[in-house]
Amino acid sequence: MSSVPSVQPNAKRLLWAGSLGIFAAGMGAAVRGGILAGWGSEFDFSATQLGAIVGAGFTGFCFGIVIGGLICDRIGYGRLIAVAFVLHVLSACVTLPAAGAGSYTALYCGTLIFGCANGTLEAVANPLVATLFPQNRPHYLNILHASWPAGLVCGGVVGWVLGDRLHLGWRVQLATYLVPTVIYGLLFWRQHMPKSEASRRGLRLGEMLKDVGILGTLIVAALIGLFLKDALNLPASYVYAVSGSLLIIVAVITRGSIGSWLLFVLFVTQALVGTVELGTDSWIQNITGNLLTSEQGKILFVATSATMFALRFTVSFIERNLKLSPVGLLLGCALLACLGLHLTSSIVSFGGALIALILYAAGKAFFWPTMLGITSDRFPRTGAIAISIMSGIGMISAGLIGTPGLGYAKDRFAGEALQADAVLYAEYRAQQPSQFLLFRPAYGLDGHKLGQVQAHMADARAPHALLTQPSAPERAVYSASVTGDRKTLWVDAFIPAAMAAIYLLLLIYFKLIGGYRAMHIQS
Repeated sequence: MSSVPSVQPNAKRLLWAGSLGIFAAGMGAAVRGGILAGWGSEFDFSATQLGAIVGAGFTGFCFGIVIGGLICDRIGYGRLIAVAFVLHVLSACVTLPAAGAGSYTALYCGTLIFGCANGTLEAVANPLVATLFPQNRPHYLNILHASWPAGLVCGGVVGWVLGDRLHLGWRVQLATYLVPTVIYGLLFWRQHMPKSEASRRGLRLGEMLKDVGILGTLIVAALIGLFLKDALNLPASYVYAVSGSLLIIVAVITRGSIGSWLLFVLFVTQALVGTVELGTDSWIQNITGNLLTSEQGKILFVATSATMFALRFTVSFIERNLKLSPVGLLLGCALLACLGLHLTSSIVSFGGALIALILYAAGKAFFWPTMLGITSDRFPRTGAIAISIMSGIGMISAGLIGTPGLGYAKDRFAGEALQADAVLYAEYRAQQPSQFLLFRPAYGLDGHKLGQVQAHMADARAPHALLTQPSAPERAVYSASVTGDRKTLWVDAFIPAAMAAIYLLLLIYFKLIGGYRAMHIQS
């Protein structure tokens, strides 16, 4: 990256600083994914509860990045970086002491704060890189976000070495994300930062929000309403009041702007991106570790994340040599992700899992940063706002729909698979039903009992434990859990299929208007 063209001398340092901040976020997320099963066993959480905890990180990210995107051009990027740094440290202070009856609250709140820190930092990093490299935004945003899978790789290695090999507790593993946190804080310290094109031209907030308008705000209001209802359990009247007020405020300050239908479609698609990419990432170590072994699950997670990391440096090469626009690239990615998830649902060996998950990783590699690049290219007058809302929508949909939805699916399908044996089902059924959106309540498997069965099955597969064979009931419970995992991935594959249909329609639209091109604010 030494030859990176820039508009100011410290552009390279700022790119590295933003990358390390996102690296810390990815590392923390990967470690949480690796210790998820341990939390379920230690604290007796259901899959739905675990999904809600991980989802809190995505929800917190949404609030951090949306609020940060609205104010970053006003208060300055440096102040927001300081807020992100403090929140990253505070998250560790809340999470690491978790124990006993208050463990769920501590883990949920700590993860929520961690998400807010990540969102606040990215509210700076995305518009910063888009401003530093205006000639090729999708390429450099992909480079910036290559640090996310790099963090996933490092977090996976931390779990593999410190957890599986050295058998250190989850607190030691989780605390390691503070190392890149300190480094990004030092890199950002006292650095001069540019302003976005919209900010340089002195556009007011109402003008910057016109492309978002009422249509875009509808998506944000719906997701915020879902958070208030499901996460905070507020009465419906409060939910409607908050969501309605948000719509009214945007309508007033934009003077009734409906907004861009294209940006509305991109927002809807980004909700699917967050669900299939981040929602799946949160569960994939748990699922593949159950289908194969815990250690193999971590190795597969590292391998697929490394694939994403390498591919995100090649987006310009791919677009140039394959003659693809950013939308055409996303169409191909959606098809690959659909195929990869479908194949992963039927894996029986490590080799087959590696092929399936690399296909999935190649598919999802370009989703997030390329969506940000398209938004920045087509809607420059929104400044930091539209790309911040875009990231917020992806994160909150992962937190409220992706992770809890996949957790619900695991509970429902595993419970249904065990119902054939009424006695076993009564013994291993979770005490509380799992609920998700408007779907009917479903009973999954007791987290603590399932953890014991999985540990016994893992011991039985080890060479030194040939005489330790699981009982028939244990094999039946384990089989039900595996069935739940396979069906969950099979259903998950329909999301990138829907995304492919949307990208195809967008590709046709751009061809009809003369092709895809970046837009600039007219003088």
